[in-house]
Amino acid sequence: MDTEKNIILNHQQIQHKIRRIAYQIYESNVYEDDIILAGIEDNGYILAKKLKQQLEKISELTPQLCKVTIDKKNPLTEIKTSLKKEDYTNKSIVLIDDVLNSGSTLIYGVKHFLEVPLKQFKTAVLVNRNHKKYPVKADFKGISLSTSLHEHVEIVLSGKTHEAFLK
Repeated sequence: MDTEKNIILNHQQIQHKIRRIAYQIYESNVYEDDIILAGIEDNGYILAKKLKQQLEKISELTPQLCKVTIDKKNPLTEIKTSLKKEDYTNKSIVLIDDVLNSGSTLIYGVKHFLEVPLKQFKTAVLVNRNHKKYPVKADFKGISLSTSLHEHVEIVLSGKTHEAFLK
């Protein structure tokens, strides 16, 4: 039996949220020379690429992408990044994921980046579900959504049409 999906953000709304988050990131980093957009694989990294495109359109910033690989089922295993620690030391970082659910993925990502000195550290998500079991918050969010624990938010960012839906 297929579970019904309720669209919470359509393609145009997602584009608007990405543009708004990009402006917020820019405002927070207007005096920075270097900014790292660290996207958690898979959808977080796709979102980071889209935010990078928007930032390059609206500002003089040249953000650098970093892919962050976290085993979401076992986040205590080694976290891998596409950049070396020296590449993001003393830089401004935005850690990006598609959905903030329990906060475990973001909190372990934050822990990884705090192993080196940073200028500034922020987090960004497209959907904040308000079910956190860890003390982590999204500094930049597209939408906050109160859901039941049995519901699931899925975001499709690949392909030509993007959507976020609740199952």
